[in-house]
Amino acid sequence: MLRYLLDTFWNEDVWLPPNTTWEDIKPGPDKVVVYNDHRHLLYPIPLAFVLIALRHLIENYWFAPFGKSLGIKNTRSKKAPIIPKLEAAYQECSKIKHKQICALAKQLDMTERQVERWWRLRRSQDKPSTLVKFCENAWRCTFYLYSFSYGVFILWDKEWLWDIDQCYIGYPHQGVTSDIWWYYMISSAFYWSLTFSQFWDVRRKDFWQMFVHHLATIALLSFSWVCNLHRIGTLVLLLHDCADIFLEAAKAAKYANYQKFCDVIFTIFTVLWIVTRLGIYPFFIIWSTSIRAPMLLPMFAAYYIFNSLLCLLLCLHMVWTWLILQVAYKAINAGKMEGDIRSSSSDVSDSSHQSNHSTPNRVNNKK
Repeated sequence: MLRYLLDTFWNEDVWLPPNTTWEDIKPGPDKVVVYNDHRHLLYPIPLAFVLIALRHLIENYWFAPFGKSLGIKNTRSKKAPIIPKLEAAYQECSKIKHKQICALAKQLDMTERQVERWWRLRRSQDKPSTLVKFCENAWRCTFYLYSFSYGVFILWDKEWLWDIDQCYIGYPHQGVTSDIWWYYMISSAFYWSLTFSQFWDVRRKDFWQMFVHHLATIALLSFSWVCNLHRIGTLVLLLHDCADIFLEAAKAAKYANYQKFCDVIFTIFTVLWIVTRLGIYPFFIIWSTSIRAPMLLPMFAAYYIFNSLLCLLLCLHMVWTWLILQVAYKAINAGKMEGDIRSSSSDVSDSSHQSNHSTPNRVNNKK
């Protein structure tokens, strides 16, 4: 039964072009080129924990001291007073509606404002310090800078960087070199590490969008590796790392109170984001995978799934572009970049009947 399920899943008609078998692209010393080995997709998972450990060491012994030298404090909000019933309600759900506020106020003989104030204080208590957020962004900025630099270095002499049609000519008999192998393994491990660490990192308001993004990226890397589409995969990786460097640098600069530097970096990031994510990506990468690829090679089911994942990333790009443009618009009006496009939500109430004295947190989050 298990063999039948595996044979059905790895059906050659699904995963490979017509007239191609797994034996044709199976790695071996007798083959003309070095083919991808699908078993290597397991390597990034333990490597992800190595990256998490490396990140922990670098943040604690490098970024944290550096952040403190810039004057970033590691202080947290003062603790909320211990009120068992409120704590129990908070543990059940950290978001509260106006009706719940009224009910809790009656039970505890407190005013609604007191309950709201306690709730706001309790949520602030769970938020990480500015130094923790600075270290997180500094780590991501460092990795994206490394990944982009390494990608440019290894792809500079690759023919498909300059002629994207080379991603399909000769497919699927395209060998993988050791530098491309490491590029894929480390990039996959990084996104696995982000998927794992997202549950204890700074909680952002786009938590689920980022979760889908990480899973879609891992699926893209895995699909392209199994199907020997690593050439187009490296171009997608290189394109995405470019703008992310400046995003993380801008947020780190803001946490360090270097506002002018933050504004400059954020402006560069916005231009790069629009050019790469809404310009080059759809009109060069996706146009190539959707229009040119069917002209140069026979289509198969797994390729359509791969292309759908590329389109899913484009949809996420559009959502984030809207958020970025909102921040840019407010920055132009205010004269500086305010807030974080991925800041954590701290609304006390989701109700439209929320009282006026509980609105400042909502305003801050929208900035």
